Amino acid sequence: MRDEMQDVLLNNILPFWIDKMQDEEHGGFYGRIDGHGELHPEAEKGAILNARILWTFSAAYRVLKNISANGKTNENLECYLAMATRAKDYIIDHFIDTEYGGVYWSVDYQGNPLDTKKQFYAIGFVIYGMSEYARATGDMEALECALQLFDCIEKHAFDTEYNGYIEAMTRDWQPIADMRLSDLDENYPKSQNTHLHIIEPYTNLYRCLKEMRETESCNYVPVLGSVLPIGVTVPNEVVADVEKALRNLIDIFTDKILNPETHHLDLFFEMDWTRGAGALESYGHDIECSWLMHEAALVLDDHDVIARVEPIVRMVAKASEKGINPDGSMVHEANLDTGYVDSDLHWWVQAENVVGWVNLYQYFDDEKALNRAWNCWEYIKKNLIDYDKGEWYWSRRKDGTLNTDDDKAGFWKCPYHNSRMCLEVIERFED
Repeated sequence: MRDEMQDVLLNNILPFWIDKMQDEEHGGFYGRIDGHGELHPEAEKGAILNARILWTFSAAYRVLKNISANGKTNENLECYLAMATRAKDYIIDHFIDTEYGGVYWSVDYQGNPLDTKKQFYAIGFVIYGMSEYARATGDMEALECALQLFDCIEKHAFDTEYNGYIEAMTRDWQPIADMRLSDLDENYPKSQNTHLHIIEPYTNLYRCLKEMRETESCNYVPVLGSVLPIGVTVPNEVVADVEKALRNLIDIFTDKILNPETHHLDLFFEMDWTRGAGALESYGHDIECSWLMHEAALVLDDHDVIARVEPIVRMVAKASEKGINPDGSMVHEANLDTGYVDSDLHWWVQAENVVGWVNLYQYFDDEKALNRAWNCWEYIKKNLIDYDKGEWYWSRRKDGTLNTDDDKAGFWKCPYHNSRMCLEVIERFED
């Protein structure tokens, strides 16, 4: 499985983005290639897409560079670094709001601000990408950007009364009526999805700070705007603040978001954490959260936290089994109140399904979990990978037909879930 995934990553996923998505006229990356493979060069450019490209190529450079250091050369490493740097520079130049702080939701195809709302989910993804770039390269500008955006979330999104993080605000940090992440979401002030993609970047940021200090490879952070002179050591309180926030997020998942009766993760909440939007179950998010929450505890390296989290990791993964089909694939979600099941087999759900079960096999010696991961990978190979034009299709329909209505690359269709699946397996099972 590891060798197959490395082959898919190197020869199917990454080349698609390198060859087809670089916007040589206006900079950065195109905003959309539709499900039929047609480029839309004037499509808006989303913060999530660009941040996920940044994370993907930064992580690919870091992981594959380490493999090369062990004797397996990869001639494309410099290309991966160039792609990551291109994404980093474009985000800083076009998505960072230099007046109010934070990240624009989208820019137009020429790089001008388009939707200027501040969605904290998107800010989290830029932290994820910038911290990974810093991990891969030791780049201080990227680390400082990540730290500034961390401060932004803590200042503007954190709920000091009830705990947790709200969804969105206006450009200048005023309340916004429509807080939804997308048209498919319910309009609630707090969601499992946003918290999931805040704990994910906070984990990576904390790991980045720890690694830099442990290796002493780069111990200084120049602050953008010359607020502090170059050569100022990262203060202990900065690391402590990230650690505190990460610990709190683990508590939020275990105490607020986890449904103690069903062991699924509830999706939407009022400010006081009253559950909203009915009986919804998202199996893809369940299995994704199982390993991301475990990762957060492992990065903290606190035995008490790990001991508390690990039974919950297994519990949530067990609950996600409800979405697994006999062929190993996993359906997206279900509404128990209406009986509706989204039976489309989405690319991202399958990728997270693989990683979640690989994680259980690695840490709990669960052979059944490894079989589930393998079965889902077999489904992916046969049904979702586009071996002709590159990348993966959005999904297969319930009847088995390909979904070409949704994008091959776009605002939400990014190289992050499938690349991360490959990279996680490569790293976890490195020879």
